[in-house]
Amino acid sequence: MSIPKDITEDKGLYEWSILSFYRGSIAHGMYVPKSIDDKDVMSICVPDKEYFYGLRTYGSRGTREIKKDEWDIVIYEIRKYLSLLAQGNPNVLSSLWLDENYYISMTPAGLLILAHKHLFVGKHAYRPFMGYARSQRTRMTRYSEYHGHMGNKRKELFKQFGYDCKNATHLIRLLRMGVEFLYEGKLHVTRYDAKELLSIKRGEWSLEQVDKEADHWFELLDQAYLKSDLPDAPDYDEINKLAVTVIETAYEERIL
Repeated sequence: MSIPKDITEDKGLYEWSILSFYRGSIAHGMYVPKSIDDKDVMSICVPDKEYFYGLRTYGSRGTREIKKDEWDIVIYEIRKYLSLLAQGNPNVLSSLWLDENYYISMTPAGLLILAHKHLFVGKHAYRPFMGYARSQRTRMTRYSEYHGHMGNKRKELFKQFGYDCKNATHLIRLLRMGVEFLYEGKLHVTRYDAKELLSIKRGEWSLEQVDKEADHWFELLDQAYLKSDLPDAPDYDEINKLAVTVIETAYEERIL
């Protein structure tokens, strides 16, 4: 699977990119072709120096989103990406523990980030995982508020089953991944429980079953936070040093 060239000519996806990879259902090993799933990609870029020393900014606060057909691409400028990692953002944190075949491209500068993934491990990730899971649970049953963001297939599934099966799948996956991370200090992105999660996405679980499973894992997430041996928070000074090194390495690569 490759990104069609006609989607975008954004330099953040190509010549400025130091790391690009699949995310979402593809990375979780749960992608179903011709379904409600998108082909999700994330790219991390180091723009030219004028974006750091001058008045130009990349995208909206360091972020560009490109949606075309089934493709959903997010491009982060390096400083935005590292700040999200430091905050424990689940969607971004997953990029550090992907299976090798899900990385599309990687430069020495991008490899530096993966080599320092330990800098972003900590108990602080509890709150983002908890917050994202709660958000999915809220969206799961509020069709009137969120249906405008759904495709037609997803709307039909909502009407058929009485809840958003995709949000329900995200809910259970996020809770389980959060518990794993707090105990192990790493993420299992490609899901060993993919078959079960896919059954939720197909609507094979009742809303009552989803709620019961969620309650169980919310409790386990609280317990994992209390028992976790991980550092309380990341070392921001070390992350700042990493940012400088990554940017300098990216510029050196362009000269060679």
